Amino acid sequence: MTYMFAPGFLGTKAPFFMDFVTIVVALLPFLVWFGVGLVRKGHYAAHTFYQISLLLISLLVVGWFEYGVRVGGGFSVFIEDNPRSVTLMLVILIVHILISTATTIYWVKTVWQAYAHYCDGSLPGGFSVRHIARAKLTLLGIFLTALTGIWVYLMLFVY
Repeated sequence: MTYMFAPGFLGTKAPFFMDFVTIVVALLPFLVWFGVGLVRKGHYAAHTFYQISLLLISLLVVGWFEYGVRVGGGFSVFIEDNPRSVTLMLVILIVHILISTATTIYWVKTVWQAYAHYCDGSLPGGFSVRHIARAKLTLLGIFLTALTGIWVYLMLFVY
């Protein structure tokens, strides 16, 4: 797994795994939105498969990221030689962690319930209004996760 800590491809001081995860996180709201487009066109089975796959891949990427951070020495190693206040960086990081954790839990719950309702035939159907509301909140959380994740990356490795 030494490739994880090779120099990244974005031209910053970030290791490869940070660059890769940042790109995935930045693209995630657009990837989810593409899945919304599938259901709007009436492709319910494709939407279901796509959203479940996207969630599972995202969970794998988060797991790989967490492994890299732990093996790489954690926050203290990544904050070294950063001109910013450690307190400021911790606040930004904590905000990101809170948003991303809440979003991940809510996303899993949304997909889990949607799949159950899809299998029992109430989605699309009577459960659709609630599902759409939950999906919008999930998409907002994913967008805020991407925004704060990019912010953390920029503060640690660019500016």
